[in-house]
Amino acid sequence: MKISARNQIRGKVAGIKPGGVMAEVVVDIGGQQMVAEITQTSVERLGFKIGDEVWAIIKATDVMIGVGKR
Repeated sequence: MKISARNQIRGKVAGIKPGGVMAEVVVDIGGQQMVAEITQTSVERLGFKIGDEVWAIIKATDVMIGVGKR
């Protein structure tokens, strides 16, 4: 797969919360979690299962970076 997005992070599906139209997919990336909202149809079409290796691909015009304690 070749794509233009530079921010590509490999992880594993850690959770899937189905919804009517949208689903929440939790991706474990080295102990950290990233959550993506994608269509339920895409979850079904791609056949995601817990433990599957996936790529989180981030294409955004804005990225915020913070420092210090939360």
